[in-house]
Amino acid sequence: MAAINLPRVIRIGGGALAELPAAMAQCGLERPFVVTDAFLVGSGLVARMAEVLDAAGMRATIFAETVPDPTVAVVELALEALRAAECDCVIGFGGGSPIDTAKAIAALAVGPRPVQSMKAPATTDVPGLPIIAVPTTAGTGSEATKFTIVTDEASSEKMLCAGLAFLPTVAIVDFELTMGKPARLTADTGIDSLTHAIEAYVSKRANPFSDAMAISAMKLIAPNIRTACAEPGNRAAREAMMVGAHHAGIAFSNASVALVHGMSRPVGAFFHVPHGLSNAMLLPAVTAFSAPAALSRYAECARAMGVAAADEGDQSAVARLLEELAALNADLAVPTPRSHGISEAQWFEVVPEMARQALASGSPGNNPRVPEAAEIERLYAEVYG
Repeated sequence: MAAINLPRVIRIGGGALAELPAAMAQCGLERPFVVTDAFLVGSGLVARMAEVLDAAGMRATIFAETVPDPTVAVVELALEALRAAECDCVIGFGGGSPIDTAKAIAALAVGPRPVQSMKAPATTDVPGLPIIAVPTTAGTGSEATKFTIVTDEASSEKMLCAGLAFLPTVAIVDFELTMGKPARLTADTGIDSLTHAIEAYVSKRANPFSDAMAISAMKLIAPNIRTACAEPGNRAAREAMMVGAHHAGIAFSNASVALVHGMSRPVGAFFHVPHGLSNAMLLPAVTAFSAPAALSRYAECARAMGVAAADEGDQSAVARLLEELAALNADLAVPTPRSHGISEAQWFEVVPEMARQALASGSPGNNPRVPEAAEIERLYAEVYG
């Protein structure tokens, strides 16, 4: 038996932003509190969304002070602004950080409590304010997930928060909002969504529904990620990446992620590495570590990505998968920790804490095999290559 949870309303396709008011009206919503960031305000995308809402008689309150890797302080600031605005729903407009912030404040708006109290293994299922997610990057899949992540500044821990309270009521998935995004952002978010799909497929919590979504995501992302990075205006590649990211989000929300994510969260928290980039740094090495314990599953990933033939043996297919993940990092200029400005001394100084956080997050519990602390240290050494 598998429990499947999805947004109530999903509008997907080029130009879907125009459907935002109609989707809100379906749910009886009309006074949105928009959570976004300064970059999207400066780009004109927030004004574009506000015009769509204004034309339908829906006046939005805008909060644009989110930061990458949302912190407890920013969540509390946004929550204070939400309470003053008397809105009936929260729109997360942007990448993972604005949407994560929106999810957190929507849950806390009707159940005031410390942000830390929502950290896994706690489960927050009691609904808060309705959440509307409008992603502007093809990466997190957060518009379809029951998770949010908030960084506790006091402990430098990226807290995973889970439960139906964080599952958006409405998802607007419009690939046109990603057009023209720079190559680095496209690469990092794209590898993030590919990691979601792979990890959902190899997770111990995988099920036939999540498998279908994960396979679809890999088939869409793998052949198109290089094109989307090289040709930012390529509509077909952008659409494939956006739909793939959405399917990957559905997949891992209804299965789980695994060790790559369990280890990448502390990398981001300690060294302020963007989430997608920290996944990319780890993906080849962690996949090589995990593959022997789930060979057939990883082999199916290689086949779905088009790097192994349908009749190719599992061992050979996995070898091709590992080659492709390394080649993808090279082609997309994914930096090593050292080239990102992190010394080996800094890296290994915090390895024990990274291991603790990875285990505490629950993600490695769904990996085919969980490494000991010493093995994690060797694994990180392999990342340095």
